[in-house]
Amino acid sequence: MKIFYIVIAVMSLAAFILYAVDKRRAIRHMWRIKEATLLFFGFFGGSVGALLAMLLFRHKTRHAVFWLVNILGLAAQAAVYFLLLKRA
Repeated sequence: MKIFYIVIAVMSLAAFILYAVDKRRAIRHMWRIKEATLLFFGFFGGSVGALLAMLLFRHKTRHAVFWLVNILGLAAQAAVYFLLLKRA
C-alpha cells in the first residue's frame, strides 16, 4: 500500500506542476507541454493533482477530454486502491 501512496503522490505532484508550467507558458505565448503528456500524468496516477491544477489555474477546463480522462483516471485509481485494500 505504501508504494501505491507514493506513486499517487508523486504523479499528482508531477501533474500539478506540469499543468502550472503549461498555464504559465500559455500566458507568455511560449512553447507548451503536449496535451498527451498532461493527459498521461492525469490518467496514470496524477488525477488528483491534475484536477486540482485545472481548477486552481483555470487551465484546460473548457476541454471535455481533460475532464473525462482525469475523472476516469481518478475512478481507476480508486478501484486499484480498493482492490489493494481488500487484498491486504
